Amino acid sequence: QVQLVESGGGLVQAGGSLRLSCAASGSIFRIKTMGWYRQAPGKQRELVAHITSAGSTFYIDSVKGRFTISRDNTKNTMYLQMNSLKPEDTAVYYCNFVMNWSTWGQGTQVTVSS
Repeated sequence: QVQLVESGGGLVQAGGSLRLSCAASGSIFRIKTMGWYRQAPGKQRELVAHITSAGSTFYIDSVKGRFTISRDNTKNTMYLQMNSLKPEDTAVYYCNFVMNWSTWGQGTQVTVSS
C-alpha cells in the first residue's frame, strides 16, 4: 500500500488562496493518475481534479479556473493550488489514485469563511 499524506489546509476568508500538498511513498506514484478529492460535511466524497503521469489534467466544473493541480514526480508529490476560494469549497481534502485506491490518508481540512 502506498502511504499518502496531505497537508496545507487551513482557515481562509472567501477569495483567499491555499496550496495543498500530497506526499506519496513509493515510486509507483510516478506512473499513476492521481486525484484530489474532497468531502464536505454530510456529503459524499467527490473527485475534484486529477492529473495523469504525463501531466494532463481534469477539473470538475465548480473549480475550473480557480484550482490548479500539478505534480513533481521527482519528489513523489502532488499539489493543488486553490485560488478565489468560496465557502462551498469547505471540506476535508484527500489525495489518492483515480483507480484502485490506496488506503485513504487523514486528509487536510479546508475551511472558507464568508
